[in-house]
Amino acid sequence: MSGDERVIRASEVGAYAYCAHAWWLGHIEGLRPEHGERLRAGRAAHERHGVRMLVSMALIRLGYLLLALTGLAGLTWIVSALLS
Repeated sequence: MSGDERVIRASEVGAYAYCAHAWWLGHIEGLRPEHGERLRAGRAAHERHGVRMLVSMALIRLGYLLLALTGLAGLTWIVSALLS
């Protein structure tokens, strides 16, 4: 790639499609939003939410596993009671 070629990422295309002027100000003029701290806080909140969702999904799977193991233990108990 020569020095004047630039890689355009999908996020840039999305930003341009959303607001071409904002894309121009940020990517060509190099200006940053005045509310950068709020953007960082929002990004951090979304990351925390994502982690909570992963933990929640893992706990749900653990619940199903424990439910299945309880059912298997109950079935084993019933079969052993019938056979003895």
